[in-house]
Amino acid sequence: MERDAKPRVGRSTTGKPRRWMGATRQELQERAAAQEVAASDGVAAVDRALTILGSFKPGDQALSLAELAHRTNLYKSTILRIAQSLLRHGYLQRLDSGLYQIGPAPLILGALYQRSVRLGDILLSLMRDIADQTGESVSLYVRNGDFRVCLHRVDSRHAVRDHVREGDVLPLERGSGGRVLLAFGGAKGEPYETIRREYCHASVGERDAETAGISVPVFGAGQALRGALTLAGPRSRIDGTFIANARALLLRAAIRGTSSLGGDTGPMEAALAAVLAGRQSEVPGSQASR
Repeated sequence: MERDAKPRVGRSTTGKPRRWMGATRQELQERAAAQEVAASDGVAAVDRALTILGSFKPGDQALSLAELAHRTNLYKSTILRIAQSLLRHGYLQRLDSGLYQIGPAPLILGALYQRSVRLGDILLSLMRDIADQTGESVSLYVRNGDFRVCLHRVDSRHAVRDHVREGDVLPLERGSGGRVLLAFGGAKGEPYETIRREYCHASVGERDAETAGISVPVFGAGQALRGALTLAGPRSRIDGTFIANARALLLRAAIRGTSSLGGDTGPMEAALAAVLAGRQSEVPGSQASR
């Protein structure tokens, strides 16, 4: 009869514990338990480190240890211990005053992320969701000089729809998508001041007499304007009620897209809150030229 290739851990015929790789079964169990505890401690430490980094908000220059403790609900001793690793790897910097600020390492990672990400990877899934929920076409427009270009498109399933194709060049000064690109490109006066305040614009019959649309901006790192998301279709289906309901839907999509692209979503979240609270008295741009 063939014998097992590896010795078994258990009791030998002499009553002594068998050994495997120089250890008894009890010793192996103790080692496994210790490794499991160490792994869980390591995960907890990573969570706390990310919590510390996440406590810095836009506009924060530097934070004190007391403020970090307040924002994270961690003990100061815990923050000091984890901060040593963050300092060593460049994720935090400690000023002469004792305050902490974000170090250069996140910027390096952010630059790598920005170079690797493509707009379609982030926004197309959001555009499909909008099209599925509304039944209308969704486009992503980017500015090219004095015009806008349709970069991505998800068509409506309706036979009668807004006909735009990827690569089509359209005017900036007509249509909700162009107005949004102009507004966040620095255009003066109205309706651009209102668009910058409400982060949303609707137009009816402005580019095409039979078409209505509603658009929101999408931003990347440094609040760079990355494009305008536009929901559009025939005026027979896109009325005032549709536009009012679509505003919140588009703003939520813009917030998700902006967050994924590294932008600041705070102003858009405030605009969304205003929409949900019903504080705005009219649909922006709904009185656009027909």
